[in-house]
Amino acid sequence: MVTTEVTERTGRAYQVAARVTDPELPMLTLADLGVLRDVTEEDGVVRVTITPTYSGCPAMDTMRDDLVHALHEAGYREVDVRMVLQPPWSSDWITEEGRRKLAEAGIAPPGPAPRRSGPIPLTLTPPSSRAACPKCGSTDTEEIARFSATACKAMRRCRSCAEPFEHFKEL
Repeated sequence: MVTTEVTERTGRAYQVAARVTDPELPMLTLADLGVLRDVTEEDGVVRVTITPTYSGCPAMDTMRDDLVHALHEAGYREVDVRMVLQPPWSSDWITEEGRRKLAEAGIAPPGPAPRRSGPIPLTLTPPSSRAACPKCGSTDTEEIARFSATACKAMRRCRSCAEPFEHFKEL
């Protein structure tokens, strides 16, 4: 007989997985970032479902390895981590706690993600985005580089205090 137990968000396996940090943004957990989608236990196997922030994200292998390691350390012997692409991840999935942690780390959190249906249009101009400076709060900022340390972030400068800062892009 196959027994299936869906681990609620208060379940032990979920709590262990939810504490794993993002390898590129270590101030955030995978739960904060919204990539941790589901944790279930079935016949002694913990199945974890994650969604990448974008297809081809180089951090996915490390996320998987870190999840397996954390769950093994917690006493779970069999762990299966699966990546799902549908629905695609959105920066709207970052929790309020995650947004607070980004701002505290000097990274401007994303605004609301654009709403799209169907194919994503190709534009040759950079998207217009307003990001408040995490140092002084001014919204008089400019993008100086579309990509920063990771593809998920852009480099911006505040025109008020002249400080450069990273901005987590709306995706």
